[in-house]
Amino acid sequence: MTTSTPLAAYRITPSEKNLRTLRLDDSLIDLKRWQIQGARAELPTAFGATWTGDPKAPKAEFASDYPGAPMLSRRLADRLGDQLEKAGHLVPVRVEGAESDDYLLYVVEPLVDCVDARRSSHPKKSTGEMQKMVFRPDAYPAALPAFRVPGFPVAVCWNGWMLELLHDLVGDDVTGRLLWSQDPAATPHPRPWGL
Repeated sequence: MTTSTPLAAYRITPSEKNLRTLRLDDSLIDLKRWQIQGARAELPTAFGATWTGDPKAPKAEFASDYPGAPMLSRRLADRLGDQLEKAGHLVPVRVEGAESDDYLLYVVEPLVDCVDARRSSHPKKSTGEMQKMVFRPDAYPAALPAFRVPGFPVAVCWNGWMLELLHDLVGDDVTGRLLWSQDPAATPHPRPWGL
């Protein structure tokens, strides 16, 4: 996969269209624990979730708006498999009331120390969230579809080329909130992690 120029990082969410999304049960706590503690914590082998939103609305294929727990339909995961494997693995999501595991949670593994701490906003003590993130181009993981950063390990940052690929597959059912770009004319989202 070739990377787009200039480099750009995003938070990817389902679009604000009327789509049903998935909300994780208490297994989200175990995921966060693993994201923060690494190998010292046990990562679940399956996650539980329920649908939210209008029951008559279509189900989102990129179905999670939680920044550290991207959930994808099996169809979407199958189409993106080779790319996703570069930065993590897929774990089944057991959706309440569903007979099969039609959705998968993408566990993003790489923690990449690429944040420019002097130019980024100070992380919140409770979460590590940074309203403004600036990345060092020399350390930026352009070849990975997604990555996490040590100071804010419970959030997934996505490369711009991966957002483009998702748009090719699901159109405007996904949206990206710009975290950072090498393009000085690009304006990052004012609250990229807020819902």
